[in-house]
Amino acid sequence: MGWTRNHIPRLDGRRALVTGANSGLGLQTALELARAGAEVVLACRSPERGASAVATIQREVPDARLDLRSLDLSSLASVRALAAELDADGAPLDLLVNNAGVMAPPLQRTADGFELQLGTNHLGHFALTALLLDRLRAATSPRVVTVSSLMHRFGSIDLDDLNWERRDYRRWPAYGQSKLANLLFARELQRRADAADLPLRSVASHPGYSSTHLQTTGPAHGSSLVDRATGLLMSKVGNPLLATSDAYGALPSLYAATHPEVSGGALVGPTRLGQTRGAISEVPSTRAGHDRDVAAALWARSEELTGVAFPLPAPAATVG
Repeated sequence: MGWTRNHIPRLDGRRALVTGANSGLGLQTALELARAGAEVVLACRSPERGASAVATIQREVPDARLDLRSLDLSSLASVRALAAELDADGAPLDLLVNNAGVMAPPLQRTADGFELQLGTNHLGHFALTALLLDRLRAATSPRVVTVSSLMHRFGSIDLDDLNWERRDYRRWPAYGQSKLANLLFARELQRRADAADLPLRSVASHPGYSSTHLQTTGPAHGSSLVDRATGLLMSKVGNPLLATSDAYGALPSLYAATHPEVSGGALVGPTRLGQTRGAISEVPSTRAGHDRDVAAALWARSEELTGVAFPLPAPAATVG
């Protein structure tokens, strides 16, 4: 039998934060961390959906220690506000799960002018992780999990036009770019933590082909026939035939968050049928997912765009 939620060790005394914990993979991740004894901060955009998630977890785990907080990753002001609240609390943060995301919506801009998918999926999490670094440093063995996607395989990083201001917008390549950015960020964070002698483990995960609201709420609402057809194909054909449950889809994040021997900089996901299902373990990525030069350049560009600098040195291989 492969790795399951029953392999999660006890997490009593640990504090975890999960973004997008109100539904889908985030809710399942928060639920299992709470079941294992962790105090879980549910960082959600919608207070109502967040409260519903708290009630759901409490039905399963009556003694769960939960802390509902407001977070809109498409707004750097919201990211800064949450980080300031947690800094004021002063408690260590043992685990940060960068889970929230949007998938293939029509062209939209964040409050700060970023393309919505890059701004939410990558830049919001980049800034949040940087602003919470002191809370992570205060923990004994901190860990950061960043949720990528199989779609990283179809992404490329256009450093000259990350926000789709010069090109005709294409929602799926934009999604792939944001998910490749997640993977590159996770690996660059590990390299920089190592260079700083910081005992932080940064791991990426992806859920395989998991049935969540992202697969219908984004693609199905497109304005073109192709977009609507894609949403219909995923919801009516792909999901029933291929998709796994969100409980299963959360397992790679949980493995990345809790497995005692997971490698820093690894990508964790399903191991069979093109990484869509099967046993959970460390899995390979594309060559682009290992490009250190692009990762370092993306890091620098992300600091410039967000105005948030990580107090971590660049690793020697990428200096200069």
